[in-house]
Amino acid sequence: MPTGTEVETRPVVLILLGPPGAGKGTQARMLEERFGLVQLSTGDLLRAAVAEGTPAGLAAKAVMESGALVSDEIVLEILAERMARPDVARGVILDGFPRTAGQAAALDTLLAGVGQAVTAAISLEVDDAAMVGRVSGRFTCAACGEGYHDEHKQPAVAGTCDKCGGTEFKRRADDNAETVAERLKAYHAQTAPLIAHYAGLGVLERVDAMQDIDAVAGGLGDIVARVTV
Repeated sequence: MPTGTEVETRPVVLILLGPPGAGKGTQARMLEERFGLVQLSTGDLLRAAVAEGTPAGLAAKAVMESGALVSDEIVLEILAERMARPDVARGVILDGFPRTAGQAAALDTLLAGVGQAVTAAISLEVDDAAMVGRVSGRFTCAACGEGYHDEHKQPAVAGTCDKCGGTEFKRRADDNAETVAERLKAYHAQTAPLIAHYAGLGVLERVDAMQDIDAVAGGLGDIVARVTV
């Protein structure tokens, strides 16, 4: 039983929605540290399941080796396996899933089957035109993945990662104006409709992601604190 100074929380299923460059990865890591949540990236989950040789991982490996895309069913099975582990008892932040209305509906069904539901889907709202400069200027630490930007977030010591002390950094080859424009187009066509889906479920929240990183983090933190008590 909680004491008078403790706050009892329930497991969180948090989804961050937003186009490329909205800051989802950076904000997810900050929420992990503040609330003890676990960020689940579908790409990382697939690689881990393949490496561990789980049934779903073996199925994914066969598909990937054939050059085909891993089906939603396999991704959901891997996600279900991961969410059943004890280290995610406080909750998860889903990164990269769902991306389409069909995936969102399948996720709803998966969660309902274990007595859970999406706690909040937070739309990081941005200006498309501003995304080109934001994305083309970003880079990450090659060792730990901490994100930086040429204009908005340089390391405190030039050439050294604030988080792990690494000295090697990398940029995505597709972080250029032309590619970003295409990715934004794909986002609006496929992923933005999820905003309407989660609004219909009554779990949609919105944050102005054109603010600085700390202000966005504050807005997200306020939402998570409110929906998890």
